[in-house]
Amino acid sequence: MRHQIMLKRHHRPNFKVKRFPRQLSLSISLISCALFSMPVFAQTLSYGEAEQYVVEHAYATQAQQALQQASQLEMQAVKNLGLPRIDLNARAYAFHSETSVPLESSKRRLENSLTRGFDDKLSQWQNVLPPEVIDQVSQGFDQVVSDGLNKVPNDLDVTIQDHDVRTSVSMVMPLYMGGKINSAKQIANIQAQRSNISEKQQQDTQRFEMIQAYFNVQLQQQLVNSALFNLNAMQEHYGNAVKLEQQGFINKGQRMQFEVARNNAERSYQNAQANLRASQFSLQNLLQTKQSVQLSTPLFVNLTQNHSLDTLLANYDQNSSLIRKLQMDTQLANENVKVQQSAKKPSVFAFGEYGLDSKENWIVGVMAKYNLFSGIDNNKNIRAAELKKYASELMTERTKQEVENVLYKSFSELNTAQTSHQLLSQNIKAAQENLRIQQLSFKEGMGTATQVIDAQNALNGLKTEMAINAYKYILSLATLLQSYGSIDEFKLYVNQPRTDYIR
Repeated sequence: MRHQIMLKRHHRPNFKVKRFPRQLSLSISLISCALFSMPVFAQTLSYGEAEQYVVEHAYATQAQQALQQASQLEMQAVKNLGLPRIDLNARAYAFHSETSVPLESSKRRLENSLTRGFDDKLSQWQNVLPPEVIDQVSQGFDQVVSDGLNKVPNDLDVTIQDHDVRTSVSMVMPLYMGGKINSAKQIANIQAQRSNISEKQQQDTQRFEMIQAYFNVQLQQQLVNSALFNLNAMQEHYGNAVKLEQQGFINKGQRMQFEVARNNAERSYQNAQANLRASQFSLQNLLQTKQSVQLSTPLFVNLTQNHSLDTLLANYDQNSSLIRKLQMDTQLANENVKVQQSAKKPSVFAFGEYGLDSKENWIVGVMAKYNLFSGIDNNKNIRAAELKKYASELMTERTKQEVENVLYKSFSELNTAQTSHQLLSQNIKAAQENLRIQQLSFKEGMGTATQVIDAQNALNGLKTEMAINAYKYILSLATLLQSYGSIDEFKLYVNQPRTDYIR
C-alpha cells in the first residue's frame, strides 16, 4: 500500500487509498516472512523425500559443508608454498640530532701547528735578518694566532637533521627446508580429504536420525491404530455384555469385567496418542516445519537377506567413514613426525633486493641456517610425534573391533527380526481364529468373559508386537548400513521384492 501512496501525483488513481495501521502492517509482514521461511511439503511425504530434505537442509549438514569449504580453501592457500616470496618495501624516515662538539684541544693543536710552521719559515732567514727582528716577528705572529683562536669558542653546538623515502623490491626463496614445505602441503591435502569424509559422515548421521524419527512416527501410528481397534472391540464386547445382562444370560460381575477391560483399553489408547504426538513433534523438528505431515512409507520387513556377514566384515574398512577418518588421522600423525624431524635439518634460502631510488643499489645471495640451540629438545618432540602416531594406529584398530561387533550384532538382530516377523504373522492368524471361537462360545454360554477379553488382548498384543518388531528390523538395518558406510542405500530396501508392509 505504501508504494501506491508514494506514486507521483499525476499517476495517482482517482480514489482514496485506505491506510493500514502501522502495527497491522508490521504483523502481516512478520507472518508472511514466517510462512515463506518454513518448508512446504506435499500432502504426503515419503521416506526418500524426507531423507533428501534433511540431508540438504539440516543445520549440522550446512555447518559441515561450511567446514568442508574452509578446508578446501586452506588447501588451495598453501598450494604455491615454496615459490619465491616477493615484497615491495618502503621506508620513510626523518632524523634530527643536536650535539655539542668540543674545540679546545683542536684549537691548541692548530695553534701549535701554525706557530711551529711559521718558526720553521723564519729560521730560513737567520743569516739575513738579525735575531732580534726574527724574535719580534715570531712573537707577533704567535700573538696574532693566539688572539684569533681565542675568538673561536671552546665548544660548538651542532644540529643535524635529514629525511628521506626509500623503496626497494626484495625476494626470498626457500631452496631447502628439510621437508617442511612438502609436509605442510600434504597436511592441508589430507585435512581437505578428511573434511569431505566428515561431510558424508554428517549426512549419514542425519539419515540415521531421519530413519529413527520417520519410522517411529509410523510405529506410534500403528500402536494408536491397534489401541483404537482394541478399544472399539472392547466397547463392542461391553455393549454385548450389557444386552446379555439385561436378558439375564450373564451376571453383573461378568458385565463389569468387560467394563474394566474397556476402560483399560481407553487408557492405553490415550497413552498411545500422547506417544504419537511426541514422535510427530520430533519429526517436524528435523524437517524444520510446524505443519502436520502425512507419511506415505509404512513400516516394512524384507523377507530375504541381502547381506553376507563375511563380506561385510571383509570390506567395511574401505567404506566406513569413521574408519577412513581414523586412517587419515594416522596419516596426519605421520606427517607431523616428518615436520618434527625437519627441525633438526638445515634451511637454505636465496635472497635478493633491488633499490628503486636513483642509486639503484642491489644485493643477491644465499643464506643457510642451522639451529645449534633453541631451548627445545627436538629429539623428544620427534619421539612424542611417533608415540601419537602409534596411539592413532591403536585407536584405529580398536575402533575396527567395535565396528565389527556392531556389524555382527545388527546382522544377528536383522535375522532375528525377519524370523520373528514370519512367526508373528502365523500367530496373528491363529489369534484371530481363537478370538472368533471365544466370542462364539461366550454367546452360546460355553465360554467366559475372561476368555474373550484374553483373546482380544492377545490379538492386540500380537499386532503391537509385529509393529515393534518391524521397527526393530528397520533400526537394525539402518545400524548395519551405517556401520558399513552405505546407509545412503537404505531407501532402496523400502521397495525391494518380497517385502511385507505393516499398515
